[in-house]
Formats: sequence, C-alpha cells, structure tokens
Amino acid sequence: MAGVERIGTRDVAGVLGEVAALGAFFEIRTDPAEEADPTWRPLPEPDTARLDGLVDAYGRRLGTGERRVAASILFQGLASRLWSPVIAAAALGTVPDLSGLHWRWAPGAPIALWLADPAGRQAAGPAALADLVHAEVVRRHLEPLRAALCEVVRLADGLMWGNAASALAGSLRPGVAAPAAALVRELLAREPLKGTGEFGRHGFVRRSCCLYYRVPPGGEMCGDCALLRR
Repeated sequence: MAGVERIGTRDVAGVLGEVAALGAFFEIRTDPAEEADPTWRPLPEPDTARLDGLVDAYGRRLGTGERRVAASILFQGLASRLWSPVIAAAALGTVPDLSGLHWRWAPGAPIALWLADPAGRQAAGPAALADLVHAEVVRRHLEPLRAALCEVVRLADGLMWGNAASALAGSLRPGVAAPAAALVRELLAREPLKGTGEFGRHGFVRRSCCLYYRVPPGGEMCGDCALLRR
C-alpha cells in the first residue's frame, strides 16, 4: 500500500504504552511475560461454546436473563476496547497489527487485551489510516465476532453495527479528539458502519438501540440512543 511503512515491536509497544496513559480502556498490554498466564484467550474467540457461556455470565453481571441484551452489550464492550487504543494510536500515525491479540474477562473485572509480538504500520492522512484500521478492527475482529455471537444469540445486524459505530464515536476523548475526529468520520462513512448514525449538535446519534434500557431496573438510555428525546 503506497505511503504505508511497516514498523517493529519496540516502536509499536512504545505507541501503545503512550496511549494507555489515557485510561484503562486504551490499554493493550505488550509484556511478553503475559504469555505465561493461561487465562488469556485468542481474539476473535474461536470456541463458540465458551462464547455462549460468556453471554450468560455477562447477563448475570448485568442482572438480566435476556441473552440478546447481554450479547449486545458484550459486543459493544469488546468493540469499545478494540476501537479506543487503535484509534488513539492511529491518531499518532501508527496502526497496530492485531493478528496476535488476546483477551481476558472475568466478572467484576474490565476486559483486558494483550498483544503478542506487537508490530504495525505507519501512514499519513485519515483515508490511509482508515484503510489500516478498518482492516484490523472491522475485518479481523468485529466481523468474526458478530458472526460467532449470531451463532448463539439472534441479533439484528443494524443493532450490532450500531453498537460498533457507537463504540467508535465513543473513542474520541479530549486527549485524542482533534487528530482522531477525521479518522472516525472516515470510518463511519464505510461499510458496515455507513448509515448507522451521524454527528450533529448533540454529538453522535445512532439510528438503533443497544437494548441497554432493558437492563434492570430498566428505562436508562445511552446518550447517543435513537430512542432518546432531544
């Protein structure tokens, strides 16, 4: 790809360490010693039965027996964890290669990510960066995750890609908003995120609902929900 340069472990690990300072949602661990921990799982998760049990565990954490609600919010949480560090790193010109990505989650703990043998590519400009980010996040991870979840819980594509778009818009934070905003808009203009929502005077507003309003005690809505009166 013209204008794209591959970079090695030390440079990518340095960028990921820099963006991790933005908060826990932006952290991808790169310490090779993490390989000794057997609780790390490859991402995308290859075991459908394990994913099925994880939906139930996530539902118990949320206090809901509705598996589609649990699966929807699990997907959105994983999408957020993927988008946040990658968008922040891309805003610095570097897109990590996520082919060695692992994840870990237990009730009461946040979703953690670890990248074995980090590598990546550098590019300039939102279009070139969006090509790289789309390939790593959407093609490599979100599409397989959507397909795997749909084997255990029936969820509409509009809902799931709306969740992914909401998570993408939510990756914009004060420390990264200026350089990342053009990249986020570029990604939202591409399939399968195209048409899932748009930025307006109230910020990003999606065209679907993640079903969070059904989490007990019920009635609460996300700030970007299509059902919210403005």
